[in-house]
Amino acid sequence: MASKTPATAPVTLTNIDSSSWEHQTDRAALGALQQIPGFDSLLKKVVGIFGEKNIATIYQAAAVKVGPTQYPSIHESLVKVCAVLDTDVPPLYISQTPLVNAGAVGMDNPFIVLNSSLIELMGPAEIEAVLGHEVGHIMSEHSLYRTLLFLILDFSAPSMPIVGQAILPIMLALQEWSRKAEISCDRAGLLATQNLDAAMAMHAIMAGGIRGRIDELDIDAFIEQSDEYREATGLTAYYRMMATIGRSHPFPVIRVAELRNWVDSGDYATIVGGEYRQRGDGRPVMEDVKDAGREFSDRAAKVFEDSDRYVNDALLNFINAAKDRFDGTSTSV
Repeated sequence: MASKTPATAPVTLTNIDSSSWEHQTDRAALGALQQIPGFDSLLKKVVGIFGEKNIATIYQAAAVKVGPTQYPSIHESLVKVCAVLDTDVPPLYISQTPLVNAGAVGMDNPFIVLNSSLIELMGPAEIEAVLGHEVGHIMSEHSLYRTLLFLILDFSAPSMPIVGQAILPIMLALQEWSRKAEISCDRAGLLATQNLDAAMAMHAIMAGGIRGRIDELDIDAFIEQSDEYREATGLTAYYRMMATIGRSHPFPVIRVAELRNWVDSGDYATIVGGEYRQRGDGRPVMEDVKDAGREFSDRAAKVFEDSDRYVNDALLNFINAAKDRFDGTSTSV
C-alpha cells in the first residue's frame, strides 16, 4: 500500500490556532480538568517529583536525536509539517523499539519520539502524517497531561496496587480525555500533510502492518472494516464500549472513521481554504462543554463532579507513593 502524494504542496496555515482542529470533547474534557480546584497545582507537584530533565532522560537515554545530518530526510519531513502548521520545530528522537508507536512528551520543552519500527514500516507520506499528529499534540498543549498519564500508568503497575486503586478515577478521566485528544491530533496530521490517503494508511499500518508486505494492505478494505465496526449494535456495541475502557487511544478503525467524518463535514476543506481560528482569538471552552453534552462519558463526568475528593486524595496518595519509591520521603499539602 503506497500512499498517493498530493499533486500540489500543502497550503501553509499561517497563524492557525490548535482549536481549529481540536475535537469539541477534547477541549471540553481538558477545560474541565483545568477547572478542577487545585488540579493544576497538584499536577505540577506530581510532575515536579521527576523534573523536566529527568523525564527527558527517561525517554531519550537510548534514542538518537534527529537533525540535518542525522536522518536528514526525517528531519526535513518534520521541518515541512511544522512549516505548514506555522509552528516551531521541536526536538525529535528515534528510539530502537519493536512497538510501532510515537509520542510527544515533556512539559516546558516537549519533544517527539518515533519508534524505529514505525520508521521501518511507513513510507515518507505516512511518517509526515505521524509527525503532524505529534506536532498537533504539542500545539494543543497536551504534553503535560499526556506525561502525567504516562507516569500514572507506569506507577500503577501490579507492583504498586495501592497506588493503582487510589489513582484509578484520575487515570480513567485522563484516558477518556486522551482518546478524544488523539482524534484531534489525527486531524492535525491530515492538515499538516493534506494527504487523506496517508493519514488513513498510517492507522492501517499501526493496526496490522507486516514488514515486507505493506503493499498488500488495502486502504479501501480497511475503511470497509471501519464502517462494519461503527455499525455494530446490541451486545456487540456493548462489548465494543467495554473494550475501550482503560485505553489511552481509540481503536485504529474508529480513528479512520472519525477522520473521514471530519472531512465529510466540510470542516477540513474550510480550514485548507483559509478559514480557521487564529491564535489569540481565544478558546470557547464553556461553549465546547455545552456542545459536547452527552458525548462525554458519565465516568469522566463523575470524576469532575467529585473533583475535590478524587484530586486531593488520589493525587496526593500518588505523590507520596512515588516519593517513597524514590527517596523514602512524603509530601503533604
